[in-house]
Amino acid sequence: MYFLDAIFNRKQTIGLRSNSLPCAPSWYLVWGAVVPEPEECTLFVPGKFALAQAQPCFSPKRRFGLVGDVWLSNRVGLLNELGIHPDLWTGTDAELLVQLWETYGIECLGHLTGRFGCAIWDCDRDRLWLVRDRVGASTLYYVRQGSQIWLAPRLRTLKRWRSNELDPIALRDYLSCAFVPGARTLWQQVQELRPGTVLCWPANKVQVYWQPTEAIPQVDKPLVWYGQKLRSHLEQIVQEYLPCDEPLGIYLSGGLDSSCITALATQFHDRPIHTYSIHFGADCRHELEFSGLVAAHCRTQHHILEITPDQMWHQFLMTMSHLDDPIGDPLTVPNYLVGQLASQQVRIILNGEGGDPCFGGPKNQPMLLNQLYHSPEGSPDPVLAYLASFKKCALDLPQLLLPEIWQTVQTEPSLFATDLESEGQYLNRLMLLNIKFKGADHILTKVNNLTCAAGLDGRSPLFDPRIVQLAMETPPQYKLAGANEKAVLKQAVADLLPPAIIQRPKSGMMVPVQLWFRQYWQRQAKQLLLHKRAAIAPYLNQALIQDWLHYRNDTWGRYGAKLWLLVSLELWLQANQ
Repeated sequence: MYFLDAIFNRKQTIGLRSNSLPCAPSWYLVWGAVVPEPEECTLFVPGKFALAQAQPCFSPKRRFGLVGDVWLSNRVGLLNELGIHPDLWTGTDAELLVQLWETYGIECLGHLTGRFGCAIWDCDRDRLWLVRDRVGASTLYYVRQGSQIWLAPRLRTLKRWRSNELDPIALRDYLSCAFVPGARTLWQQVQELRPGTVLCWPANKVQVYWQPTEAIPQVDKPLVWYGQKLRSHLEQIVQEYLPCDEPLGIYLSGGLDSSCITALATQFHDRPIHTYSIHFGADCRHELEFSGLVAAHCRTQHHILEITPDQMWHQFLMTMSHLDDPIGDPLTVPNYLVGQLASQQVRIILNGEGGDPCFGGPKNQPMLLNQLYHSPEGSPDPVLAYLASFKKCALDLPQLLLPEIWQTVQTEPSLFATDLESEGQYLNRLMLLNIKFKGADHILTKVNNLTCAAGLDGRSPLFDPRIVQLAMETPPQYKLAGANEKAVLKQAVADLLPPAIIQRPKSGMMVPVQLWFRQYWQRQAKQLLLHKRAAIAPYLNQALIQDWLHYRNDTWGRYGAKLWLLVSLELWLQANQ
C-alpha cells in the first residue's frame, strides 16, 4: 500500500497495513441456506441462518430472537407499559425490545426512543426484520443475493460478500455533499437501511414506521410559548440521556447547541462533568473564550486539546478506517482525537449535534436568500442550488469526473429533488432534508463511528426524535428569521447561559485545511492523489486535481476543503479495498 509511506514513517507503518486496520467489533447475520458454518459462528441453524460474533437474546416465550445494538432512552415508560416496575428490571435494553416485540409486534417501534439497529426473527415462521431507529443514530447495512441476505451494523464487516465496484451515483453524491446520502453506499451491492424503517425478509418489503413531518397546529402561539414547550422537552430528554452514578463527558464548542446541553446536564447530574474543547493553534481562529466561559459558568472539569497539522495528517488514515461510508468533513479527525482524550475520563459523552438542522442554523440562510431574491425569468435549479450550498465539488463534476463516469451519472435525478419540490414552508423543507440525510448519513453516523472507535457511548439529545418533531411543529419564523438564528432554542435556555452565549452569532469550528494544505500537506497529498495506482484514478481527472494542489485560480479560497474531501475518499478506499 504505497500511500502509507506518504503518511507514516517505517516504524509507524508496522501493524497499519490495510488488512489489519482496526475496526470496532461487529456482529453479522446471514439469513438463508448457509454452507458451511462460519468459523466465528455463535448461533447456527442449518439451512436457515447463521449469526457470528454476538449472542442473541430471546423473548420470554422464546418465539422471537434479537441481535443488535439497542439503547432505549425511554425504558422506564416502556417497562411501565409492560406492567414491570423499573426497579425490578434486570435485563438489557435488547431484552426489553424483544419482549415488546413479542407483546405488540411491529407496532412497538412507534413507542421507542433511543438508538438501535437490530435484526429480529420469528423462530416459528422463519421471518426476519431489520430495524433502525427513527433518526438514524445507529446504522444497519445489508447485501441481498437471491434468497439470501447478509447484514451487519458496520459496512466493513460485509466486505467478503460484496464486490469492489463503486456505485457511480453514490460517488457523485459524495463529491457533492461530503457524505453518501440515502440507501446507497459507495459499494454497488450494499445498501443501508433508512432511519425509521423496517425491512421484512424474505418478503423483501420495506415499511416506514416514522418520518418527521411538518405540522404546525398552534400557529397563533407566541415565541415564549414555544420556548417553554421546548424547554420541557429538553429537560426530560437530557435527564434520560444521562448515565447513572458515573462521570459524564460533553463536547463543548462554546456555541449555543453544546452550551445548552452542558447547562442542562449540570442541573440534573450529580457526578463530575468533563467538557472538551479543541483548537488548532494560536494563529488559527478559535472559540476557546466562549467554551471556557460556559465551562466556568457550569463549573465543569474543562479539557482543551490543541490539534497540530502533523497530528491531523498522521491520524487521517486511522480515522477513515473507522468510518462506514467516507465522510469528507474536516472535523472527522478532530472528532476522533478528542474522543481518544475523553475516553480517559468518561464512558458516556453528550454533544450538541442537531441544533442547526432542527432549529434553523446559519447554513440555511444562503438557500433562503436564493429563494427570495432570484429573478423570475432566471429561477435557479433548486437541486443545484442546494448542492452548491455544501461548497464542495457539485459544480466541478463535469470536469472532475472522467467523461465515461460523468456520462453515467449526469442524468440520474438527485435524491434531494422530491423534498425540495414538495409542499410546505421552504425553511422546513430545507430542515427536513438536513435531518433526513445530513443528520442520518453524516452527523449521526460520524458520531456513532468515531465515539465507538474511542470506546465511548456518544449521545445526541438535540437529535432525539421528540425534539425533531417538535421542531417541525414550530413556526419557521421562530427558528430562523433574518439574522436571528434558533430563536426558539435561545428562548428556551435564556436563563441557563451567560448573555454572551445567547446573543453571539454562530461562527462554527473552522479547521484550517486551506492553510495546512499549502504549508504542510501539499507534498503528501500529491503523492496520494496523483499516483498512477491511486484508488480514485479510474474515476477522477487527476489533471484537475493537480491544478487544485497548486491552488490555480482558487478565487474563493475553497480548494483546501475540496482536497480534504478527495484525500478522505482516497484513504477510505484504500483502507477498505
